[in-house]
Amino acid sequence: MLTLSVRGLPNSMNEQTLNELFGKHGKVYKLKMAKDLFSGACKGFAELDMEGHQARAAIAALDGSTQNGAAIRVGLASERRGYKKR
Repeated sequence: MLTLSVRGLPNSMNEQTLNELFGKHGKVYKLKMAKDLFSGACKGFAELDMEGHQARAAIAALDGSTQNGAAIRVGLASERRGYKKR
């Protein structure tokens, strides 16, 4: 099981749409999307869990793709730039 980090999501993205998008490449086991407390709109990032080979296929297909006019970045959660383990 690998955790993917998704950045650059448009405000109009919702969990169902994101699940369908990644579901084309395999089963999504867990999905957490950051949302604005008051409006409920997407804050632009999410994390999700997928099986290893399916996660790698999703990264290859979706990293740099355009969704609703926004270029998204997809990678392994541990590979995020500027992320430091404490």
